[in-house]
Amino acid sequence: MVDDEQDRQPASAGQPAGGAPAPPPPAYPSQAAPIGGASGPGFVPGPPPMPSADRVRAAWGRRAETDYIFDYWTALGWTILTLGIYSFYVFYQLVRRMRDHNARRVDLFDAALAFAWEEAGRRGLQAELTPSFQRANAHMDVLRRMTTDFRDPIIFVVLAVVARGIIEFIAFILLDQDLVKHDRSEVGVEYELSVIFGRFGQSVSAPDQTRVKGQNNYVGRIVATVFSFGLYLFWWYYNQMIIPNVHFQANWIQEDTLAAAVQALC
Repeated sequence: MVDDEQDRQPASAGQPAGGAPAPPPPAYPSQAAPIGGASGPGFVPGPPPMPSADRVRAAWGRRAETDYIFDYWTALGWTILTLGIYSFYVFYQLVRRMRDHNARRVDLFDAALAFAWEEAGRRGLQAELTPSFQRANAHMDVLRRMTTDFRDPIIFVVLAVVARGIIEFIAFILLDQDLVKHDRSEVGVEYELSVIFGRFGQSVSAPDQTRVKGQNNYVGRIVATVFSFGLYLFWWYYNQMIIPNVHFQANWIQEDTLAAAVQALC
């Protein structure tokens, strides 16, 4: 099998901008503004704000809903038994899980940073830890922007029915680019969280920055698929299933230590 991966580059944990000191980190809201505005006849009261520690636990507890783990051989077996129909479900899950995983991680990190900022305030450490919060927020901006990218799994499946093969190529390229961008940014957030919680006397796993993969050689993979009469696409599907599986499971280790640290400080 031809190795189509480019050289992997370690991710940077993020550096503060040079020059004048940056402003303090933004406030970390506990929830969005209430529907209908803050006052007036159209005001509809929303639920009370959820404490940041509870938001961490809620996001941590949702990973079974978002981080779908594939068994490649099971998926391949059902695809063969259903004469290819099951492959549309596989394709749906490939797109959905990356979209939902990123959204959940944004919720988790936002809540963890909000909790940490509050804890730093209680300990008189906000000024000292402000650079870490600033660097984390720069990475968070990337993750938040990714939640606005068009990744509707139902639309992708409908398009795949109409233009089978071409849509898979497009989706696999987008998903690979998403994973690289997502992982580089979240490694930066994870690193800063490990520094911040370490200052509170809590051990939160620092990320392995070498885990961030390089982008696939997309042209090489498309050419290999064409010249192998589609057989290489099975390997490409395998990559799209297994590499995110490994990514999710690595995230879970750090999430567990983060949730435990928050619980210990409550």
